[in-house]
Amino acid sequence: MSEPVYHRGSCLCGNVRFETTASLQGASHCHCSMCRKTHGAAFGSYGSVRREHHRFVQGQDQVRAYRSSSQVTRSFCAACGSPLLWHSEAAHADWVAVPLGALDTPYETPPQKHIFVASKAPWVVICDGYPQQAEG
Repeated sequence: MSEPVYHRGSCLCGNVRFETTASLQGASHCHCSMCRKTHGAAFGSYGSVRREHHRFVQGQDQVRAYRSSSQVTRSFCAACGSPLLWHSEAAHADWVAVPLGALDTPYETPPQKHIFVASKAPWVVICDGYPQQAEG
């Protein structure tokens, strides 16, 4: 019997598709400069799942990886550049972070916090009432 699928997601061009077989945890808005650059936006919104509960179901040969820091590797679609996940080689190495904007299925739990707000874009005003952490 196969595991239940909680979420499905894809890149912009549809070449790469993924599934999670567990619910996403610890959703947050990350304001670090790497997430801002990756998304071309004020912040990146992510939910995390253990690695064994994330799988590419189409286009894995189109997935490319980029080591954005000494501890983080980011994966993206080679055709359209959409961010697909990131993972740490240090803390929480058995988890991957999935961009909430890449999900094709509804994700209804609001992000729980803002992280790396010490690095946020100066034009961003956070006024949603969620906790804010200066770092991760």
